[in-house]
Amino acid sequence: MRPARLSSRLSLSVAMMGMVLALFLSALAYLSLVQQLDRIAEQTLEEKLGQIRHGIADMGIRPELGDQAHNIRDLVRGHDNMSLTLYGPAPQFQQLLTVGNLSGNPPLDIRDASASMRLERWRSAEGKSFLTAYQLIQRSDGSQIRALLSLDRSADQALLGAYIESTLIALPLVLILIATGAWWIAQRGLSSLNQFRRVASLVSTQDLSHRISLNNLPLELKELANGINYMLHRLDSGVQQLSKFSDDLAHELRSPITNLIGKAQVTLSRERPPEEYKAVLENCTEELGRVTRIVSDMLFLAHVSHPAELTPFERVSLHEEAEKVADLFSLNAEEKDIRLRISGQASVCGDRLMIQRAISNLLSNAIRHTPAHSAIEIEISANNNNVTLAVSNPGAGIAAEHLPKLFERFYRVDRGRSRADGGTGLGLAIVRSIMGLHQGKVEVDSTIGGITIFRLCFQDTQPTPPTGKQ
Repeated sequence: MRPARLSSRLSLSVAMMGMVLALFLSALAYLSLVQQLDRIAEQTLEEKLGQIRHGIADMGIRPELGDQAHNIRDLVRGHDNMSLTLYGPAPQFQQLLTVGNLSGNPPLDIRDASASMRLERWRSAEGKSFLTAYQLIQRSDGSQIRALLSLDRSADQALLGAYIESTLIALPLVLILIATGAWWIAQRGLSSLNQFRRVASLVSTQDLSHRISLNNLPLELKELANGINYMLHRLDSGVQQLSKFSDDLAHELRSPITNLIGKAQVTLSRERPPEEYKAVLENCTEELGRVTRIVSDMLFLAHVSHPAELTPFERVSLHEEAEKVADLFSLNAEEKDIRLRISGQASVCGDRLMIQRAISNLLSNAIRHTPAHSAIEIEISANNNNVTLAVSNPGAGIAAEHLPKLFERFYRVDRGRSRADGGTGLGLAIVRSIMGLHQGKVEVDSTIGGITIFRLCFQDTQPTPPTGKQ
């Protein structure tokens, strides 16, 4: 079962890796020590056998003159772990000289000796390890002697045993030290996550103002903290906008509902002639129509802001759509003697009905705020990959402090006049959402007493409508 705490999992992982590494290094050191001891033993035998070979070639040893071999004995006698045996020529292979106490005979056939030195590893009956070098030596008189030089490696075995024993004693302590260090490193490395835990415990729908401090955070956690802080900022902004939208919506719906209730109560307070009832019903119908428009605009705005499923974009001619919208508003324009002029040609990829809705909202506002006997210009232009549809009209203009807030929901420059004109305060917010869906934007320029221009700015690419929540 895996540990539940991340620090425990990291500590265990680092400890296991450290333990494996410690075991690997211990085994590697053991193998290196064995190899080095073997090399030293081989070099020792090779050097000593070379000295013996040189002495035999110069002295001419004979069985009856064994006392002359004291120089050969001296080469071996100082080494308690060495044994030397010399054999005479074939076919008798008489033993000429023996130096040292060798426990056991090496499992060798001296007839296999050759001019090149050969090595043989073997063990005695007592379990001791030996390394034997044997070689055929040519004397100055032409005869041949076979030399067997054996090295008792009990000291090497003892050294290896001591290494294993000390390793077995020290290794648990090393592993405990590694595990403790791994736990400390994991705790220290994850201590920065306490900030994330603390902020997460404080965040709620009522308070989204808490942020993670970026001081002394590692680079990886700093990037994560930046992402979480940005997410909290967006959530905070969204909750504030939702709260403001709810307040504005309650305010917008309260007025017509209050009017309906007041008129109904006054009308029912006493008997009235049918004409008065008819007039009250007509007023109530107008108020209900306004409520219906608000609800309809809200539903459309929600659909555009969070589209669950939209039809694929198509190529849309802005000139044709502008003409269609102008025909719809031609009667309203004629009542105020306002001329509608359309110029320019361009097409974009988008949703035809939504683009119509955006142009319709801009043109409706323009007609509402344009003085009589004037003209409204709808200009379409294309520059590289940018396509713009601009609706410009003369009028009172919009003060600069209102321009950044025009596209907020229910925002009105003149609240009383907008309600009298039948506006809901959602038209420009709908335009902004439609342009956002088309990967474009809406802009406004206005001067007091001059020209007001609203621009729909498209990128003439091939945008793909979203298929899920944004």
